[in-house]
Amino acid sequence: MLRDEQLSILRDISQSIAFADDRQGKVGELIADGYVMKDGDLFELTAKGVTAVEEHAASLGASEAKQESVSSDRLI
Repeated sequence: MLRDEQLSILRDISQSIAFADDRQGKVGELIADGYVMKDGDLFELTAKGVTAVEEHAASLGASEAKQESVSSDRLI
């Protein structure tokens, strides 16, 4: 299971956002785990990394939908 910080790095890479050097060690872990690959000076998500980002986004969407449903139930 990926930690929030790791998911944040994956999202940044997927959006081509540069990140601070202090996160380079964390990227190394993600490379070793097969979520990220290095292409020259750039980092790219592998299929595994893309899946992890998409699944996390889907789970957040489901959580938000559930919270909205509970909130609207309370208004009735």
